[in-house]
Amino acid sequence: MPLSPRTALLWDLVQGILGTAAFLLDLGADLWMVGQYLLSGHYLWAALVLALLGFASAALQLFSWVWLRADPDGLHRSQPSGRCLALLHLLQLGYLYRCIQGLQQGLLVWQQEVPSAFDLAYSDFLSLDISMLRLFETFLESTPQLTLILAIVLQSGEVECYQVVGICTSFLAISWALLDYHRALRTCLPSKPLLGLGSSVIYFLWNLLLLWPRVLVVALFSALFPRYVALHFLGLWLVLLLWVWLQGTDFMPDSASEWLYRATVATILYFSWFNVAEGHTRGRATIHLVFLLSDSGLLVATWLTQSTWLPSGIPLQMLLYAGASSFLLGLCLRLVYYHWLHPSCHWEPDQVDGARGLFSLKSCQLPQNGRLTGLAQNFFSKPKDEMASLMKREVNGVF
Repeated sequence: MPLSPRTALLWDLVQGILGTAAFLLDLGADLWMVGQYLLSGHYLWAALVLALLGFASAALQLFSWVWLRADPDGLHRSQPSGRCLALLHLLQLGYLYRCIQGLQQGLLVWQQEVPSAFDLAYSDFLSLDISMLRLFETFLESTPQLTLILAIVLQSGEVECYQVVGICTSFLAISWALLDYHRALRTCLPSKPLLGLGSSVIYFLWNLLLLWPRVLVVALFSALFPRYVALHFLGLWLVLLLWVWLQGTDFMPDSASEWLYRATVATILYFSWFNVAEGHTRGRATIHLVFLLSDSGLLVATWLTQSTWLPSGIPLQMLLYAGASSFLLGLCLRLVYYHWLHPSCHWEPDQVDGARGLFSLKSCQLPQNGRLTGLAQNFFSKPKDEMASLMKREVNGVF
């Protein structure tokens, strides 16, 4: 049975609290790892972790600042002045400020007996931006860092407590970010059902099972050929960046920031599928899957021609069997999801989460997050009349 409106709003608020806590926990685990590397004399490893943290944080603050500047005047009525916001982003606190702002708005909506349509729409607007930023942070920092930790463990043959914590939190953060982003896309289009509990579990699992082999492949290559992994990443990243550019993305408010978005998407595509163009995604997703499989196959062939054992003494065959099994199981779950649980299928959803499906926001004057709505239009197939209606939006994010 669907949840009551207040219970659904409370569940959204709890999810926001958990997401913010997970971000702080992941940051704390990263800093703990850096400290341990410094104490043990592994200065290069500590520098690499700090570099990933710094690069991802800088990109995240830039995205957040550009979006705030592009939002309509008067939308964020209670936010600080422009100089204060600029200082927060300069101090790398912009994303955390957004999380706190989203929690405050969610608490305000939940405390109302009958939430106003504007407050509900504004709460959605904030949460959608947070979901997108969380996804970017995941693939700019958590995923490369997970690959680095696995490479260090595989090369040394030893695993420390802080490394186990880092591996577990990174895997969960990546899968959760993908799930949260997909749920956010569904809330943008009223005609799409919300993601139910069973659908969420399947979506979470197939993303986790498909991501693990790719991360393992790159980590093994890094452990065996640490001097060439940067060259491998740069070569594939340039190809993927060209592919994204050829698809004609139009996500950011200006051409300069659009290249930042394309570069970020190319980084995501290095590890996982991410759709950015309008139309049916099956063909592009298949091309991307074949591309990554071919690249992974070349990496495996490179290992086998050099050695069948890792420097730590672990046989490669054992890890390859585990990765192949994970990939096949994840691919099966992905096919199950898109065949029976994808919103383009005609099924009766079990709306156990989210308040968006319980409140109808029909007024065209309400704030709508055009950034995520545009990506949702690209991701989901729609009738032509619905597409024409949704395309009538301004660049700044308001219908």
